Amino acid sequence: MRYALPLSASLLLLAAAQAASAQAAPLIAPTKPVAGVSQEEWSKRWWRWALSFDDDDSPVTDPDGSRCAAGQSGPVWFLAGSYGTARTIRSCHVPAGRTLFFPLVNALAMEPDDADESCASLKRRAARQTPASSALVLEVNGRRFHGLDAHRQATRRCFHVVDGDDTLAAGNGFYVALGPLRRGRYTLNFGGILPEQSQAVTYTLDVD
Repeated sequence: MRYALPLSASLLLLAAAQAASAQAAPLIAPTKPVAGVSQEEWSKRWWRWALSFDDDDSPVTDPDGSRCAAGQSGPVWFLAGSYGTARTIRSCHVPAGRTLFFPLVNALAMEPDDADESCASLKRRAARQTPASSALVLEVNGRRFHGLDAHRQATRRCFHVVDGDDTLAAGNGFYVALGPLRRGRYTLNFGGILPEQSQAVTYTLDVD
């Protein structure tokens, strides 16, 4: 005798099967080094990467993910945020075994062109731009992560964003490291809201 499952039960089984097959992306504790380097240092490297492009070629202004691989090397793969407040949707390929590193929301304070500013002042300015966020979001394949306010990374020592330029900068914000990634497809939704800025980004990553 055959038994027909109710539609609602069939949908629940399908959802369970999809959840079981979804790839997991481990969230790394904010105090744990990634590839032997502190996440505070990776936040500086993220800024150097993000600001190393002209606007027309920048992964931050990328409308669809076609610039995802620009400037990437080594064990850590950066994901870009966005400059606007509207949701940005991107798709790209990432090599297996990489660890993702990216900001949920962040800010950078740089020395003005016409005056010197101390590192202490820059750090205070960056901190004022990134008070406790009202809405930090990180979701991977439908799984939402909590406790993201613990993932603040603040510059301890000011740094030069551009090689050969003596302009000092200090960063502050909320960053996450995920991985290393196994082969599969990942859908990431992330972002945050601050008093003067916000971002909302969706990435579909094919890892192979």
